[in-house]
Amino acid sequence: MEPRFVSVVLLLVVWLSSSQACIKGYLENVDFPGSDVAEMYAPTLEFCQELCTQHPSCLFFSFNRADKSSGRFRCYLKASSTGHPQAQILQWGVSSGYSLKGCNTEPTICFSQVFEDMEFHGGDYRTFFTVNYEECQRVCTLEPVCQLFSFIKANFSSPDVRYKCHLKFSWFVPSPAAIALKAGVVSGFSQKLLLSQQFDSVCRSHFFSDIDFRGNDFLELQAVSPEHCQFLCSIHPLCTYFSFRSDEFRCFLKNNPNSMVAKPKSNFTSGISPQLCQIDESWAKLTYEDMEFLGSDYSSEVVPSVENCQDKCTEDRDCQFYTFHNGSFFHPEHQHRCNMKRVVTMPMPSQVRKVVDVISGFSLKNCKSP
Repeated sequence: MEPRFVSVVLLLVVWLSSSQACIKGYLENVDFPGSDVAEMYAPTLEFCQELCTQHPSCLFFSFNRADKSSGRFRCYLKASSTGHPQAQILQWGVSSGYSLKGCNTEPTICFSQVFEDMEFHGGDYRTFFTVNYEECQRVCTLEPVCQLFSFIKANFSSPDVRYKCHLKFSWFVPSPAAIALKAGVVSGFSQKLLLSQQFDSVCRSHFFSDIDFRGNDFLELQAVSPEHCQFLCSIHPLCTYFSFRSDEFRCFLKNNPNSMVAKPKSNFTSGISPQLCQIDESWAKLTYEDMEFLGSDYSSEVVPSVENCQDKCTEDRDCQFYTFHNGSFFHPEHQHRCNMKRVVTMPMPSQVRKVVDVISGFSLKNCKSP
């Protein structure tokens, strides 16, 4: 690489690092080493930047492009106390940039681009054969739970799976990553509607107290109550029933359409995923005393009451849930502090791979009709 080009790149990095304003550009063949807070997969540089923008603590990122020899499509989300990378190095096949949190831009909800010779690996919940990727994408758009897809084209090396459409699920509702009991705090959720109304009748909850549906776990999440756990089960297309452990706020989603084994067990409540009804969201209307949602903070301020905290969370487009500190003798500095929280809910492939004659893309349900 020419020394003059190196100097230009380094001067640009220094200028960007000195600015606290909205930074929309990218640095090609530049890596921000270290300071990682999360590692995800992204099909494009722009998608990686959107992941960073939605992540509560990400301030800048580095993305391994498709032309990198190893680790391609990996999106490294990063943060530091200064808000800028502590170092920048020249690295072929890596692009870096900043979160758009300070740009006051609307979050991206429509991902209309499709990707040739790229597979979104994992997250499959249904497959079928169809004539082209457009039909695969159309079905994904119509199915409420489908977020992304991969389609195997006519020239694929294995003839028995040609024309196969893989519909995939990605978590799209906010949920706290960790929950703990703590005196003097109150937690709750934004009152913005979580899901669109799809059915006339509301699901009726029925729970089996002190019962554990043993085995068949495929996903463990945190939940505030059996009702919340049932909601999470209802969202996931593979969940047939669930068990909730109340003393640890653990929600076990289970998949077995053929059998269900119930065992008596204290601190457990179990239930079955409801079918063809409007999912009950009443759990999100409640506040939860002496319960703390840990992490995922992106904003904090002092407000008079938990009602004010909930209102601020609901009014803020980025806030999904919150924890309000009533304050205590031991921690007066936290008194009346409202911590607003969010997690990434945009559709995310669990892995992105270069595979010839495979085309991948996203549901268009959030895209406006032309």
